[in-house]
Amino acid sequence: MQDELKKFLDDAFRPYGNFPSRKDVEQELLANLIEKYQDQKAQGKTDEEAYQATVDSFGDVSEIMEQVRPQVHEEPIDHRPIGKVLKDTLRRAKTSHSKFSMSELKQSDLSETHLEDADFSFSSLAESNFDGAHLSGAKFGAADLRRASFKGAVLKNAVFTGSDTTSVSFDKADLTNVQFKASALNGVSFKDAVLDGTVFSHSDLKGVSLDNLTLNGTHFNSSSLKNTSFKNTTLHDVSFHHSDVKHAIFDGTIMDKVTYALLKGAKASLENVKIV
Repeated sequence: MQDELKKFLDDAFRPYGNFPSRKDVEQELLANLIEKYQDQKAQGKTDEEAYQATVDSFGDVSEIMEQVRPQVHEEPIDHRPIGKVLKDTLRRAKTSHSKFSMSELKQSDLSETHLEDADFSFSSLAESNFDGAHLSGAKFGAADLRRASFKGAVLKNAVFTGSDTTSVSFDKADLTNVQFKASALNGVSFKDAVLDGTVFSHSDLKGVSLDNLTLNGTHFNSSSLKNTSFKNTTLHDVSFHHSDVKHAIFDGTIMDKVTYALLKGAKASLENVKIV
């Protein structure tokens, strides 16, 4: 299956030619895809089912390339043991512009750290702990974040592009103006999170609970909202451009007149909502 996944990556990046960091990018992504495939197999899926689920989680290549191009002229990857890299980096720079791209950080404890504007693109961060961390402006391009925890973290203006955020916890996190682009959000928890101005673009929110929240200026653009729940949530100036809301759940939702009109025009089920 490794050969099939490698061919998938080769085909995905073929339109972009041999850019300088292509080999490193594909090697890192291949390792992540193989791990995802093995996880799918461990869940009892057939080879074909596991392969399809793996490539479906990959995201949009054009979004990923937005993260690649700024790195083309940057320094090469640090090949020291990742534990030493992380320890030295945190000691040397407590804040701003830390670069962890293409790093193996699985199951790392980064709770309560100050990593504003850090770049975690193409990194393996599965099951890592970012609870209470300050990550405003951070970049998570094509990062493996499965089962990571961001409870109570400050993520203002952070960008998740083509990331696998399956089963991530954003409980009580500040996600003001965060952008989720082409990201897999299956099983994500947003309990008591702040989602003011948050943008979900071309992302999968099937079955995600957004219950009991207050959403101000939140945008759902071309995203899957099948069985996404907004029970008892308050919606102010929320948009759903090109998102299928027919099977979203709005029981007990409170919304302004404009949001109501947009949802009604999109054939959403609005029998038990309150308009303010």
